[in-house]
Amino acid sequence: MTRRSAGLVALAAASIVLLGLTLRIAVASLSPLVDVIRQDFDLPAAMIGLIGMAPPVAFAVAGVFTPAIERRLGLERLVTIAAVVAAVMLTVRASAGDAVSLLAATAGVFAAVGVANVLIPAVVKKYFPDRIGLMTTVYSTTMAVATFLPPLVAVPLASAIGWRGSFGVWAGVAIASVLPWIALAARARASRADRIEEARTSVLSRVVRVPQTWALVLSFGVNASVAYTAFAWLPSILVDIAGMDATAAGGLLALFSFMGLPVSLVVPVLVARARRIWPFYAVAVVGGLAGVAGLLVAPGTATALWVVLLGIPPLLFPLLLVLFGLRTRSHETAVALSGIVQSVGYGLAALLPLALGVTHELTGGWTVGLIVLGGVIAVAVPAGVVASRSETIEAAWERRNGRQW
Repeated sequence: MTRRSAGLVALAAASIVLLGLTLRIAVASLSPLVDVIRQDFDLPAAMIGLIGMAPPVAFAVAGVFTPAIERRLGLERLVTIAAVVAAVMLTVRASAGDAVSLLAATAGVFAAVGVANVLIPAVVKKYFPDRIGLMTTVYSTTMAVATFLPPLVAVPLASAIGWRGSFGVWAGVAIASVLPWIALAARARASRADRIEEARTSVLSRVVRVPQTWALVLSFGVNASVAYTAFAWLPSILVDIAGMDATAAGGLLALFSFMGLPVSLVVPVLVARARRIWPFYAVAVVGGLAGVAGLLVAPGTATALWVVLLGIPPLLFPLLLVLFGLRTRSHETAVALSGIVQSVGYGLAALLPLALGVTHELTGGWTVGLIVLGGVIAVAVPAGVVASRSETIEAAWERRNGRQW
C-alpha cells in the first residue's frame, strides 16, 4: 500500500467513526432532557410523540430518495452534505425557543442521519472491500456506544451547563465529524463518464426484483421494530406488569440498549469470516421469543434476563450492515440495497410502537401487544431462510433474468 493510499484509508476510517458517533448521538441525546426542557417552554405530550416518531419516519423517507441523489452528487459529496446538515441542525436544536422549533430542528437532524445511514455501508464497501467485517464492527460499535452514552451523561451535563449546553456538546461532536468528510470528498475522484453511466443505470429497479432484498427488508423491519418498540414502551410495560418503579424500569431500558455493544463487536467479524448467517437468525429469534415469553408468563421473576433476551433480536442490525457489503459487487448496488432495505424497514418499524399503544388502550393491558411483538420476531424465520443464500444481489438477478447485470 502506498503512502497516499494508506492516508486515504486512514482518512476514510476516521470519517466513518466520527460520523458513526453523530448518527446515534443525534437520536439518543434528546429524550433524557425532556423534563429539563419543559422547565423553559411547554412541550405537549403530542409533540413528544411526534418527536418519537421522527427517527423511523425520517429514515424511511431518506432511504427512498438517497440512492437517486447519490447517483447525481456522488457518494462522498452526499455524505459530506448530510454531515454538515446534521451538525447545523444539532446546533439549531440547542437554540430552540419552543416546541415547534425543537421538532423542526430534530426532524432536520434525523433527515440527515437517515441519508448517512443509507450511505455508510457503501462507503465501507468502496474503501474497505477486503475488511467489510472489521470496519462494520468499528462503526457499528461506535454507534452502539453513542446510543447508551448520552442517556448516562446528558442530564449531568444539563445540570452543569444547561440543556442548551448539553445539546451544544453533541453539536460539537457533529461539527468535528464534518472536517474529515470535507477532506475525503475533496480527494474523491469520479470521472464524468462514470457519473453519466451511473445515472443511466437503474440499479434500484433491479435490486427490488430480487427475493433476497425483501428478505433483508423484513429482517431490518424486525430489528428496528423491536428496538423502537422497546425505546417507546419497555419502561411502561415493566412498571405495569413487573411492578417496578420508573427508575428501575429506565435502568433496564439502558440494559436493553447496552446489548447492542457486544453484538456490534462480535457479529460483523463472525459473519465476514463464516459467511453463514442462519445461526445468527436462529439466535435472534429464539432469544427474542424467550424474552417475550418470560414477560408474558413470569414478568416479575428474572426480569433483567427477559430484557437481555429481548435485546438479542437487534443483533440483526450489525448483521445486515455487513450483508449490504457482502451481498453486493459494487458500492452503487450497496447504496441501492441499503436504501430500499432501510426505507421500507424503518417504515415498518414506525407501525409496531403505534400498534402496541393501540392494543394497550383497547385492552387495558400488555398481553396482546407482547403477543404481536412475538409474532413480528417470528417473521425473521422465513426471512432468514431466504437471506441465507450466499449469492450476491447481482448474481441472483442474473440467474433469474438470464443475462448480465
